[in-house]
Amino acid sequence: MVKFIIKRDGRKEKFTLEKIFNAITKAQEAANEVDYEVAGKVTNAVIEEINKTFTDKDPSVEEVQDLVEENLMKYSSREVAKRYILYRAERSKIREQKTQLMKSLYDITFKPSSEADVKRENANINGDTAMGAMLKYGSESAKTFYLSQVIDPKFSEAHANGEIHIHDLDFYSLTMTCCQIDLIKLFDGGFSTGNGYLREPNSIRSYASLACIAIQANQNDQHGGQSIPNFDYAMAMGVRKTYKKIFYKNLFRFIHFFDEKITEDDVKKLVNEVHEIYPVQIKDTGYINELKTRLSNFPNIKKSLIKLLN
Repeated sequence: MVKFIIKRDGRKEKFTLEKIFNAITKAQEAANEVDYEVAGKVTNAVIEEINKTFTDKDPSVEEVQDLVEENLMKYSSREVAKRYILYRAERSKIREQKTQLMKSLYDITFKPSSEADVKRENANINGDTAMGAMLKYGSESAKTFYLSQVIDPKFSEAHANGEIHIHDLDFYSLTMTCCQIDLIKLFDGGFSTGNGYLREPNSIRSYASLACIAIQANQNDQHGGQSIPNFDYAMAMGVRKTYKKIFYKNLFRFIHFFDEKITEDDVKKLVNEVHEIYPVQIKDTGYINELKTRLSNFPNIKKSLIKLLN
């Protein structure tokens, strides 16, 4: 009587008929046709054939499963046999994918990127670094999961055969990939990072800082490259606001030197009125002339102040 069975990895294991019986009853349960008498009959038939066939060697797992299939088709219903065959095929598929995953993880662990394609797949990641390798471990595991558990088998097979390529497969169900960030639109009125609300920036420093926050916050949720196509234009708005602030402050100091009754709000109101007429550039000639005209209306400002603006 056969005492051992050869596993798929070559290991020898003690042969037990209970495993055959359990596999048959699971197929019956899947088909809603549980019948322990039939299960026992099929099990005995399989054991009898194994003992007749394997007199000088131990059977392999695959050989035993082949005999189970044959006897299920003889002594059981076609539905039970079908369930067993499908289950066996699915398990084989999962084992093959795990084997490929282990190979990928082995390459990530022991091979340099110059010898392992998997470590060069993403140009943004150095697979030879500790964190780069860790990212690749997760990436390859995710791919195996999606191909075996999520994606339609026909597409998984086509991807594996090279007939199609599923781009960024490791992020298949997580997020979109790659985007451009319109900072001008984002900063208008402020924006939320998900953890808090940030008001519209009012200086070039705030513009630059919030640009970094926007990229960082988006990178946490968005896979792929992040780009800002109009960074200089967006930052120019911050430069203008900062220029105006400094202009207000210095003009106020200057005017206040001649007339202490004038407040900072008076100066801001004056500058804003002029700015509505000449909104493009504060240094515009028309802007300066208009400002001089309005400043001359202040009774305590001396003519020397007007001259200094020339």
